[in-house]
Amino acid sequence: MVLESIIRPLRAEKRPWELFFYGLLISSISLFLSYWVFRDKADLVMIFLIVFAATPLMFHSIRIEEKKDLLLPTEKGILTEHSKLIAFYIFLFLGMTVALVTWYVVLPADISSVMFRQQTTTIAQINAPVANTADGATSNAVSSQILLRVFSNNLKVLIFCIIFSFIYGAGAIFILTWNASVVAVAIGNLIKIGIKKYAATIGFTKVVAYLQTISFSFSRYFIHGLPEMIAYMIAGLAGGIIGAAIINHHTQNEKFHKILFDTSSLLILSLVILFASAVIESYITPILF
Repeated sequence: MVLESIIRPLRAEKRPWELFFYGLLISSISLFLSYWVFRDKADLVMIFLIVFAATPLMFHSIRIEEKKDLLLPTEKGILTEHSKLIAFYIFLFLGMTVALVTWYVVLPADISSVMFRQQTTTIAQINAPVANTADGATSNAVSSQILLRVFSNNLKVLIFCIIFSFIYGAGAIFILTWNASVVAVAIGNLIKIGIKKYAATIGFTKVVAYLQTISFSFSRYFIHGLPEMIAYMIAGLAGGIIGAAIINHHTQNEKFHKILFDTSSLLILSLVILFASAVIESYITPILF
């Protein structure tokens, strides 16, 4: 009840940056509670505790968005209103990621290995096919294969977002939280490498080196990861709106076609952004980093 009452949907839309700090708070509390109470399964329990804290806010926000579909006259106006929800989704994701990166880096290795066990395994599974694809192939062929693999994998996640949101209302928050934890471990690993690399330096040079390491690590994954997350958020919003319309019996409303048109627009937009993020990950990120 306490965490749920900190911020309300209407306030979140007006001040989406507050969701960054909300993400920091619920992620930190969930991390320590999971380790304290469910130590052996803390890596997964942490995710569910974060989801539990964020679900009421997401659920009520999606119901508000569904009502906007019925009240607003134009699709442009509806999409403009939806963008406010996407904005606080983004800040929430950033808050969760920053919190988990911080704790992954600063906690002792024996604790962080327990807290992020499944996330570490997932990263290893993701990286293995990339290494295998690169063997014995030209750079163009490798990039094309990686693009197809990345887009197909991300498309599966996008479909899960739609299904989860349709069935559970705010179900996409689970996928969003899980991805935040995986990205946090990937970023944290780069930061740890940088810390070891510059451990021998001293004074201001060391501070600058650490700041460069942190900015490099976040940029390495956010340049394609953030658009990818936005695509998932938009798809989850579409699934949630349809689910809310069915629950509220708005399928019998003469304006239901507006809801269908709006969700179709959201799904098309999410696919476009998802493909763009896959292109960035396959072609641009390797060049820049």
